[in-house]
Amino acid sequence: MKIGYSFWGFLGNGITDTPDGGRSHRRPLIDALLARGHDILFLQADRDRFEAGDAVGSRYTFDAGFPDIDVLFLEWRWPIEGRNTTICGTSSHTCDLHRQSELLLHYTTHRRVPTVIWDKDRQLRPDSIWRRCSTVAVCEAALEPTPGAHTLLFPVDEELLAQADPNTLAMKPREVPLAYVGNQYDRNEAFDRFFAPAASCFEHRVGGKWSQTGRWPHVTFLGRVPFTEVANLYGDALTTVLLLPERYAAAGQMTQRIFEAVLAGCLPLAPSGIRHVERFVPDELVVRSGGHVVRKITDLKKIAGTRRHAELISACLARLELFGLSRQVDALEAVLDSVASTPAGACRGAAR
Repeated sequence: MKIGYSFWGFLGNGITDTPDGGRSHRRPLIDALLARGHDILFLQADRDRFEAGDAVGSRYTFDAGFPDIDVLFLEWRWPIEGRNTTICGTSSHTCDLHRQSELLLHYTTHRRVPTVIWDKDRQLRPDSIWRRCSTVAVCEAALEPTPGAHTLLFPVDEELLAQADPNTLAMKPREVPLAYVGNQYDRNEAFDRFFAPAASCFEHRVGGKWSQTGRWPHVTFLGRVPFTEVANLYGDALTTVLLLPERYAAAGQMTQRIFEAVLAGCLPLAPSGIRHVERFVPDELVVRSGGHVVRKITDLKKIAGTRRHAELISACLARLELFGLSRQVDALEAVLDSVASTPAGACRGAAR
């Protein structure tokens, strides 16, 4: 298929001042689709070249117009006040939402081009018109997606899993008992309950955009860290806590942070309220409270570098097979084939 792919982010390392979590999995997914014979045209700006000065985008084809395509694939964008809702050309404006609207109008509405929406942030409203279009399929990175949507998890390259050696990772010195890399967005409650109490007891580091930190004066916030430093930060840490917004936890949606941590040998502690938590981490790493996190880290410090430590890392790596790249590409191709073979019909209801 010739796929028109719309995303607002980077294929390479990008810039530090960005929340783009897709850098850990976007390019492997794209390269796998190309390897399977699909043609891909990128329909948003080449941010690698324009913002990061990185030539990685030159290996791919970008088109600012409306080229002929067989299917439109969107990493869903939503209104963000002060950024993509402002007038084009004004300070701090990003044109991702405007461009997405143009693409949907041209391809999905007027031409009835089959469209796949990957709602990676769970921002597409349950009553959205796009969920009622016969030519549109919605994917979510959740084990329990919204009724009518398909599961498409964030992929991890199986080669990385094969290369990760639990014994080597367990023997690596872990200078920091606890670390977290990620942004504040909708995570205050989980941070309060699970991370902040442990941060009072152990040396720790928090990387990411946390703009409102007054309630946690004891926490060490590093600010945003370059994408290239994420593996190093986790590589120095014994544990992390998988902090999820409630809308993710309720749907069993795990972010890419789990494989960024595990591939570096950092053990992920997962709150028990995450749906299907047992599919993400072994039972020994499930936590129920901040006090439980403290006790777990205390126990894990005692086994650091031992065979049991390596076994836990191995168990975490095994669970990452759920996110395996080939498995996710199979899932996406099934959705593409399904939506491409569905007779075109009008969307029912008013636009949302």
